[in-house]
Amino acid sequence: MPSDLLRAQYEAYPYPARDPRDETSRLIAGSPGHLDEVNHYVFGGRLDFSRPLRVLFAGGGTGDGTIMLAQHCADAGIPAEITYVDLSDASRAIAERRAEVRKLTNIAFHRGSLLELDSFGPFDYIDCCGVLHHLEDPAAGLKSLVSVLAPGGGIGLMVYGTFGRTGVYPLQDALRTLTGGLPDAERVDLAKRLLKTLPPTNWLKRNPFINDHQESDAGLYDLLLHSRDRAYTVPDLAKLAAACDLVITAFIEPARYDPARYIADPRLSRRLDGLDMLRRAALAEQLSGSMTKHVFYLTRPDDAAGAVARPDFPDAIPVLRDLDGPAIARGLKPGAGLRADLGGLPVNLALPRLAGPILARIDGRTSIGQLFESLAANDRSLSPQAFQSQFQDLYAALNGVNKLLLRRPAS
Repeated sequence: MPSDLLRAQYEAYPYPARDPRDETSRLIAGSPGHLDEVNHYVFGGRLDFSRPLRVLFAGGGTGDGTIMLAQHCADAGIPAEITYVDLSDASRAIAERRAEVRKLTNIAFHRGSLLELDSFGPFDYIDCCGVLHHLEDPAAGLKSLVSVLAPGGGIGLMVYGTFGRTGVYPLQDALRTLTGGLPDAERVDLAKRLLKTLPPTNWLKRNPFINDHQESDAGLYDLLLHSRDRAYTVPDLAKLAAACDLVITAFIEPARYDPARYIADPRLSRRLDGLDMLRRAALAEQLSGSMTKHVFYLTRPDDAAGAVARPDFPDAIPVLRDLDGPAIARGLKPGAGLRADLGGLPVNLALPRLAGPILARIDGRTSIGQLFESLAANDRSLSPQAFQSQFQDLYAALNGVNKLLLRRPAS
C-alpha cells in the first residue's frame, strides 16, 4: 500500500517538474552525481575515462541526475552504461524525453523499485537522490543498493536535513487533518489557500531556506502533502551508514560541514581540536540551521581511505567546477578573496598570493606539478614547498565550496 501511494503521487505530480524542451538551452547540474565530484569523492580522482563506467540511478525521478551524468560521460568520451530505475511511468517518460532531446544513448530506462534490484548490476557508482527518506525502511533500501555495488564502488545520496526543514512537519500534519480523504487536486488547492493565510509566527513561514512549495504544484505536493518522509541529522546518517556497512567519505559542500565557519571566537575554535569528521559535521549542522538536505558520498570501509582525492600528489590534475579560472584571475586584485554562499551564509574565501596565476593556468589537463613548473619558469625564486603551500591554501578555499576538484591518471 505505501509504495502504491508513492507511485500514485509521482504519476500525478512528477518531481521535480521539468520540461524536456528546456534541454536545448541548459543542463541542470547539481549534487550528488556530478562526474568530477564522483571521481573526486568516491574514486580518489582515479577514474579511467577509457573504460566503461557502470552507474545506477535508483529512483531517478524526472531525470536531473541521470541526464547530468549521462551528458558528462558523453562529453568526456566515457563508454558509460547508465541504468535508470523509478516506480513512476510519468516521471520516466519525462526523463526519457529529456535524453532524446539531448540524443543521449547511454541510458537504459526501467520501471521498478530500488528494493528489487536482483536483475541489475553490479554498478561502480550508485546515485540515490531524494528517495531513501520516503521509504518505510530506509536501511533496507540502502542495503538493497549495497547488494548491487561493485567492489571498489561508491554511493551518492541526498536525504532531508532535520534542522533546515523546521516547520515542514507540523504543517504536513495540519494538512493531513484539513485535507485527508480529498482528491489530490483539491488537497493542493487547499494547501495553497492555507499557505496564503498562515500567521507570521508559523515556523515554515519563518524558514527562509524552504521554497519548494513556491516553485510548482509538484514541489508543493512533495513538500507538504507527501504520504511519507523523514529527515536526518548527521549522527542519524552515521548510524544508517554503519548499519549498512558503509562509511561516509564526504559531505557536500565540505565547508558547510566545517564548524569553524560558524565560530569566530578563538577560544571556542580551539575546542574543535581533536574532533573527527563526523563530530565536526554534526556540530556544524547544529550551528548552521540552514541544512535542508544532506548530500554525501559513501564507500565500503576497506575503500574509504583512498576514496577522496588529495592535493599532495604532483600528478593530480585540478578541475574547476562552474568557474572560469582565467576570468577570475583577470579580475582578482592582490590580497582579495572571493564571495561565496554557504546555505544562506555569505562568506569571503581568503585566497593566497598566487591564486590568480594558478587559476589562470587551471584547464582540466595541467597537473599540479606542471602548474609549478609553469610558474617557476617565470619566478625562479619560487620553491616547490612555497608553491605547494600556496596551492594547498587555494584548494582549501575552493574545494570547501565544491569548486575545485581533482583527477589523477588511472593506474
